[in-house]
Amino acid sequence: MKKQLQGTLFIISAPSGAGKTSLVNALVRDTNHLKLSISHTTRKKRPNEIEGYHYHFISEEKFQQKVAAGDFLEYARVFGNYYGTSQESVEKMLSEGHDVILEIDWQGAQQIKQVMPDSVSVFILPPSLEALRERLQSRGEDDEDTINHRMEKAISEISHFDEADYLVINDDFEDALKSLKAIVRCHRLRTDKQAVINQSVIEKLLKPGT
Repeated sequence: MKKQLQGTLFIISAPSGAGKTSLVNALVRDTNHLKLSISHTTRKKRPNEIEGYHYHFISEEKFQQKVAAGDFLEYARVFGNYYGTSQESVEKMLSEGHDVILEIDWQGAQQIKQVMPDSVSVFILPPSLEALRERLQSRGEDDEDTINHRMEKAISEISHFDEADYLVINDDFEDALKSLKAIVRCHRLRTDKQAVINQSVIEKLLKPGT
């Protein structure tokens, strides 16, 4: 019987404005068998966001019910709103052989690493604080006070970069995307993964004539 391939869980963290979401979307778009875990959040839906595509938008009461039921692999409160990752959804995708991307902050990454130590964590940094501020301002979503608050939080978040397995500087978007693709490719080339993918080839090499 052919062995079942188990996917790899990739955790992507970054301070707000570092370009994490754009990079993750491009990575998922360009990579086969890579799925994005859709988080639950109590944050209000923005005009350009789609339920079930960007987030699962739920009330704080419903969120707390899920916490009490142990439904979340991790959860955290960020800028006054809750965000959580469905354990059932992630485990289902991994068991089907898909690699899964979790786009979460460093707090969530710490929680995931404790529960799933084989997960692979990546931290994305901006090339400078000036560039980070410019990106936050160019989004046109926040007033100056909110941006200042995000900048203060970003400095604190950046201090956790060395907790990740990999570090990517998002100075040039295409170069950063290539780095993320290389990380995913590297882990797919691990012996345990390739032994499952190429099981029939290996069996023929070990038993000539069969």
